[in-house]
Amino acid sequence: MAFRRFVARIFWTFSRWKLVSEPAPDRPTVLIGAPHTSNWDFVFMLGIAWKLDMHYRWLGKKSLFRGWRGPIMRRLGGIPVDRESPAAVVGEVLESIRAGEIFGLVVTPDGTRTGHTHWKSGFYGIAREAGLPVTLGYVDRTTMTTGLGPTIELTGDVAADMDRIRAFYADKSGVRPEHRVEPRLREELSGS
Repeated sequence: MAFRRFVARIFWTFSRWKLVSEPAPDRPTVLIGAPHTSNWDFVFMLGIAWKLDMHYRWLGKKSLFRGWRGPIMRRLGGIPVDRESPAAVVGEVLESIRAGEIFGLVVTPDGTRTGHTHWKSGFYGIAREAGLPVTLGYVDRTTMTTGLGPTIELTGDVAADMDRIRAFYADKSGVRPEHRVEPRLREELSGS
């Protein structure tokens, strides 16, 4: 842990970006990393977690875990997601939480950086089923800041919960603003 804090201190000292953050949550949480518009988002989320001394895991596409990268990604807290069966990883994460493993979970619900019109709802399902709050992590190029925003409890009213999330991210652009996806779940449109 001392090594991680040391690396984070060097990163934030020399970065053009500023860490502007609320304190780290004092209990396990689902941490949203958004807007997810660049591979730099991963570096910022690591920098935030290491600086604030947070124990976390993160979800990433299965291809990131192939070959020599696999052990490194797992060591950094990664959990591979098979896009053909995303519900399976939700079950695995919930099983780990129920078994007593304590960690924050970083999720980028806007998925890959281009071609999406909605956020993926896995973060919402995991948070609700596990009884975890959601912490709003962000990257904002317009202010060159990144950090943690508020931690909120989800009510189960998807539209109302997402309205609160949308309000927070309304002025956040991501590293590449042209790739930003509006925080909206398909479940809001279907009413489920």
